[in-house]
Amino acid sequence: MLSGDSAKVMAFFSSGSRALVEILTRMQSAERPMPVDHTFFEFGSIRYHVEASASDPDNAYLSISTPSLSHEASPSSSGLPEFTLQETRKMYQKFAEIIEPPKEGYVLTLKLNFSGLTRPKDRIKAINQISVLQSVVLSSQLKGMLVSLGASGTMKLVYNQREPFFVSKTPAGKINAVFPMRFRDDTDLAIATSFFQELQDLGNSFAKAPKCSWSPIPPPELRGEYVRHLTTNGGFVSFGVFSRHVRGKRAAKTAWILLNFQSYVKYHIKCTRSSIQSRMRERLETLTEAIQNARLRGTDDKRKLQGDEVEEEDEEEQPPTCFRCVPY
Repeated sequence: MLSGDSAKVMAFFSSGSRALVEILTRMQSAERPMPVDHTFFEFGSIRYHVEASASDPDNAYLSISTPSLSHEASPSSSGLPEFTLQETRKMYQKFAEIIEPPKEGYVLTLKLNFSGLTRPKDRIKAINQISVLQSVVLSSQLKGMLVSLGASGTMKLVYNQREPFFVSKTPAGKINAVFPMRFRDDTDLAIATSFFQELQDLGNSFAKAPKCSWSPIPPPELRGEYVRHLTTNGGFVSFGVFSRHVRGKRAAKTAWILLNFQSYVKYHIKCTRSSIQSRMRERLETLTEAIQNARLRGTDDKRKLQGDEVEEEDEEEQPPTCFRCVPY
């Protein structure tokens, strides 16, 4: 069952790099030019390198290394498809240019120059745009693959080596994203199954939302794929993607959601398990407190009963106090 907490989980999968925003903002706000040579990783396999020198304060160099979405896509000499390079140029043409060849060990290098952006808010906007560079690269790759599918076809995506998924295109132009789901134990499987069923019911209740389906068997578009890719214990989740979802600015958001769907499901399961365990602990504490209170009340009642019995015995042993028994 979806809760308020799980509805906010996707906020943790923001496509923007907070570390990149912090580094570039610190460079722009520095009182005097400072040299920078910083390398950091995000999401395990994404590597960034930021470089700047005090002698050339207007220019900074940003390099990124990210795995290709598919080995079937034909890369250019720089390591990225030409379609991806074109989309990147279009996105950052006002304040960045692509350096070819890229820095060794990276698939893309940009030379950043914010000197033409005189207003502070324009620089902030540019830095935020740069922070989603990985999302731009991945979404443009996805768009290029959908174009390469032609009228119909299916392609495997390997954003996460252990959890590939598929995009397919039907002759009618419909695009589907299919996720084989695998889980480590029965508890995770039970939580995920409940989540998929609710996602399917809730998503299909809105006319403009992408259609969602869940099935224990592979959908027809995956016929012919290797058995090892279709062996699951959690079935297959499919989303119908409308053509408007892969056009313009929506393309980057759509790609990011699809690429992180499996990670989102795992995070949802982790949060659900934690919530269940927390509620069980609270329930246990409540029951323990009730039992202890009952024991204390029982002890008090027993002591009171014993006290009443003692008083009754004392009253029976006491001689009568009538005037006949009083000595003269």
